[in-house]
Amino acid sequence: MSDPARRIAMWSGPRNLSTALMRAFENRADTCVTDEPLYGVYLRATGKRHPGADEVMAKMALDWRRVVARLCGAPPNGHDIWYQKHMAHHLLPTMGRDWIDGFDNVLLIRDPARVVASYVQRHESVSAEDLGYFQLWEIAERVTAATGAAPFVIEAEALQADPEGILRRLCVHLGIAFDEAMLSWPAGPRDSDGVWAPHWYAGVEASTGFKITANASRVPLEPPHQDIVDEVSEVYRDLQALRRGAPSS
Repeated sequence: MSDPARRIAMWSGPRNLSTALMRAFENRADTCVTDEPLYGVYLRATGKRHPGADEVMAKMALDWRRVVARLCGAPPNGHDIWYQKHMAHHLLPTMGRDWIDGFDNVLLIRDPARVVASYVQRHESVSAEDLGYFQLWEIAERVTAATGAAPFVIEAEALQADPEGILRRLCVHLGIAFDEAMLSWPAGPRDSDGVWAPHWYAGVEASTGFKITANASRVPLEPPHQDIVDEVSEVYRDLQALRRGAPSS
């Protein structure tokens, strides 16, 4: 008997509007969400001293196989759709990849200059490896090889500018009905938010929908930060090309 559950893996880097997009899906009555399930695994393996790292590791499963087994299981509470928000850089070289093939994989990207400008406001230490662009390209290549088509790629700036249009096209791609409830949500925290929310989610907790914010890329970047932007810009442009070339996007 085939598995009727729909599992969406939304892959992005940090500061990509990923939590706002999670809010949009959580507002659907048929959908449950999971917030960065591999974060604890990532922190233990890398030793990164992110804000609240000890609490994150204390409250999350730290064996990637155990986490993946749960993610591939039945959606919580009998929901038809399970939306999983993943940070692409949490996908470490030591982790298996085969499980990804069983998901509807979607990529969310953002101008790296904006990402870095936003990231360093929360955590001053940042490197190209922290931003997920290289893993996003790896996932794109894997999906293309497995399905014969590029994955659906969303540009964060386009999502802000035309949330209904982008979400409608995404729902068509996923084979699910668009729900007007995806366009707005109540302000405040969610029980589904990771324990790191107090350190990172102030903006989305104050939000009630997708809203165009100040252009963070206009903030002058210090030379080390601009070097990071330059390091990932080529792969970012490659990901953009997938977005432009994909018929469904």
